[in-house]
Amino acid sequence: MKNCKNYIKFIVPSLIGMILFMCPIIQEGKVTIPIAVLSGLLEGWIAPYIQWILLAILTISFGGAVAWKLMGMEKKKGKQKKSLLQNLFQVSPLWLVARGIAFLFGLLVIFGGDKNAISSGDTGALVFYDLLPILFTIFFLAGILLPLLLNFGLLEFSGALLIKVMRPVFGLPGRAAIDAIASWLGDGTIGVLLTSKQYEEGFYTEREACVIGTNFSLVSITFSLVVINTVGLPHMFIPFYLTITFACIVVAILLPKIPPLSKKKDCYVDGSHSNDREELPAHTSSLRYGIERALEKVSGLPMMKSIFVDGFHNVIDMWIGVIPVVMTVGTIALVIAEYTPVFKILGLPFIPILKLLQVPEAVAASQTLFAGFADMLLPSVLIANVSNDMTRFIVAAVSVCQLIYLSEVGALLLASKIPVNLKEIFILFIERTIITLPIIVVVARVFIF
Repeated sequence: MKNCKNYIKFIVPSLIGMILFMCPIIQEGKVTIPIAVLSGLLEGWIAPYIQWILLAILTISFGGAVAWKLMGMEKKKGKQKKSLLQNLFQVSPLWLVARGIAFLFGLLVIFGGDKNAISSGDTGALVFYDLLPILFTIFFLAGILLPLLLNFGLLEFSGALLIKVMRPVFGLPGRAAIDAIASWLGDGTIGVLLTSKQYEEGFYTEREACVIGTNFSLVSITFSLVVINTVGLPHMFIPFYLTITFACIVVAILLPKIPPLSKKKDCYVDGSHSNDREELPAHTSSLRYGIERALEKVSGLPMMKSIFVDGFHNVIDMWIGVIPVVMTVGTIALVIAEYTPVFKILGLPFIPILKLLQVPEAVAASQTLFAGFADMLLPSVLIANVSNDMTRFIVAAVSVCQLIYLSEVGALLLASKIPVNLKEIFILFIERTIITLPIIVVVARVFIF
């Protein structure tokens, strides 16, 4: 009876989550997914109040972090298990400044008119009124509903099925599949944190940790949905996500074979070497092993707490932690893009490549390619006004495949125990761009447009 209950706890929530996040549906003649439909409805309902909601989030994010610093709470709580408030407000000085800038930018956008560089409709106002409302609604729905994918054994089940793929194809242990799935279904930050923790605990070598952290900590389905909405192509989400998945698999196979990843040592955090290779338990199929792991995950798991409490924590964490960073980095980068030639200069070498690949509006597309190093959403924001659908599709897909953007995944990699530095991250960013760009263009031309 108990085993039957565990089967239900594994199958039902996981199936509902897969339907909400992965099942294509037709709405008004366009293909989308249920979570996107719900997001659009919610965005319409809160539209009259959204600027005040966003300002409140920016205020709480900055004010809470300042209060935490002033009260010296990090010293009192540092050795204890992190609470929700500590996760939200105990930040480094750099991120505290970023939150303060986001708060000031929000005030300027609402009360400063559109005459200055910060609150212009092409910079801060674009981020505040066009991008952040999408993030707010997507984060709310995804945060509440993501536990259906993450907490009820789906990751363990899928990871076990992929054990026989990870070692021969990617040269990685089977458990790396769980890191990848956690990123794709949840968030890239989850993948980085999982990888760092497993490296510290001696499950990954230096090479494996660097490969997984820079190739498998992909932005989630949620963020991919935000990107495709930003460029005005929500009806193309399914081909979009299939394209970036294919391109990211190819680059994950190729990138570890060239520097800097190829030069990483195959030794553990304590300096030891091992020839140990993870295998399925003897006389057990990957399917059976996956089911066993999933049932272990849900055994004794309180369903309501896992869905609502964990979901609430997800929402608050994304609202307070991510939205201010996007406001700051996005606005600054758009100001740089609008009022300086920096991105144009950096993108110049890509113009001949884009023209060779016959990408429409190659000059406009070239100016977006380096913007992704600052923040994954910036290329999509910069290209949103270009009229050609294929160009917007290509830029959006490349921006997701670039992966290592400094506003989140890149910053986490640098802050983690994973042995990779800023120079290596920048080189990997360029390599990912060069490899994935032609793949995405070919897929877009041959199969989609």
